[in-house]
Amino acid sequence: MSSFPDDVRFSVLDRSRTREGEDASHALRETVRLAREVEALGYHRFWVSEHHGVPGVAGSAPTVLAAAVAAATSAVRVGTGGVMLPNHRPLVVAEQFGVLESLFPGRIDMGVGRSVGFTDGVRRALGRDEDDADRFGEQLSELLGWFTGEQTAHPQVRARPAEGLRVPPFVLATGEGAAVAAAAGVPLVIGDLRGRDRLLAAVDAYRAGFRPSPWAAEPYVVVAGTVAVAATEEEARRLLVPEAWAMAYSRTRGDFPPLDAPERIEGLTMTERQRGFYEAGLRGHVHGTEERVAEALERVVEETGAQEVLVTTSTYDREALSASYRALARAVGLAPRTRPEGPPGRTDPEQTVDSD
Repeated sequence: MSSFPDDVRFSVLDRSRTREGEDASHALRETVRLAREVEALGYHRFWVSEHHGVPGVAGSAPTVLAAAVAAATSAVRVGTGGVMLPNHRPLVVAEQFGVLESLFPGRIDMGVGRSVGFTDGVRRALGRDEDDADRFGEQLSELLGWFTGEQTAHPQVRARPAEGLRVPPFVLATGEGAAVAAAAGVPLVIGDLRGRDRLLAAVDAYRAGFRPSPWAAEPYVVVAGTVAVAATEEEARRLLVPEAWAMAYSRTRGDFPPLDAPERIEGLTMTERQRGFYEAGLRGHVHGTEERVAEALERVVEETGAQEVLVTTSTYDREALSASYRALARAVGLAPRTRPEGPPGRTDPEQTVDSD
């Protein structure tokens, strides 16, 4: 079914979404379980995200969660999509990834973004404001310098155990961050798939402005977006309903809720404003049968020249979620992995692991 170039990779981002009536502990454990499943299906990476003070998201500490995921898996690359750099001191981020890379050598990715807290209250609790995002380029430069030993902001300090380690960095962007990634010479993760013209413009600008660096000799583009696969178009669309309603609720109530069942959401009486956000949340995502989704993603890869597709799917029914990832793996021709002998979390020291 698939006609993707052999070197195009497919990866997964999971945001540890909670479900109605479910606690954070269960959601986090399900993220770890899903990572093992994704690994067996042959996906290249499994990333986790950072959100603060959000009832519907349990993933507030991505480097901690990444450690749990890496310990439970053996071959899939593990990383963050991403650590929001304006929320943290670059030294602390470098130290955390240095510890991860030391524990799980050759398997850790360092994805960073420029967003700050979801609400004013969260930003105040973090000791940040929206202007901190404007320093992202400066913070990224310092972060990378802690690994190379070339940062100049604090010449009397060395990052241990980060200095001298090579943890592949990625910049998450929706537009402006593409220029930062290009100037730093690091791979770009860009979404979403609904804004095609803006996506293509940002990718073109990234490639045009890219400066080779110790981290990447040439541009590397990861396109990211929501993908849902099911036996029929309508079933795939219903997988999108819980997230679409959660987004509509957050836009009108200021609080991002746990995911609810599609049948309950479809029976709600929505305000006109909520209905507008809800319908917008259902549009433009890649969803449908295996054949339809494969064709859509082939077009995305062809148009963008992306080397990798990072998929995220959030829905109420966890079995339907797993089935969607299984169907996508079949649709794009992933080769299932056989779990290596030995304890999880360890990599064969003789195995060459590509780090992009």
